[in-house]
Amino acid sequence: MLKQVSMMKRHPDLTMEAFVERYETHHARLGEALFAKAKRFLRRYVQPQTNPLTGETTELDFDVVMEIWWASRADFEDAMAALASNPEAVAQASESGRTLFASASNPAFTVIERDSDMGTDWAAIEAGGSAR
Repeated sequence: MLKQVSMMKRHPDLTMEAFVERYETHHARLGEALFAKAKRFLRRYVQPQTNPLTGETTELDFDVVMEIWWASRADFEDAMAALASNPEAVAQASESGRTLFASASNPAFTVIERDSDMGTDWAAIEAGGSAR
């Protein structure tokens, strides 16, 4: 399993609420269509917290962490190649992103996860169940 991660900042003209609404109702639908072979497509909208030591709330460099799980690196690479060879899809996603994100230069990377057994069944929780 391979996870692709990207962190994006909302366009300065958008409130957080408008950003989430637009991302979920339009841009995410493009992602679902473009990456239909993905195993999971998740957006995590961040909420800056007040630092208990300083009392300050710092604006983050990103407002959403987007994660896409792929069955293999080959599936990931195939999806990226298919996207790159589809100028219409690239233009559509770029146009949507132009008014959604602060920049087209959004950090993207893949991660390899290692999970410590802390006695919680996270897969069950994420699937709507309860912890052990």
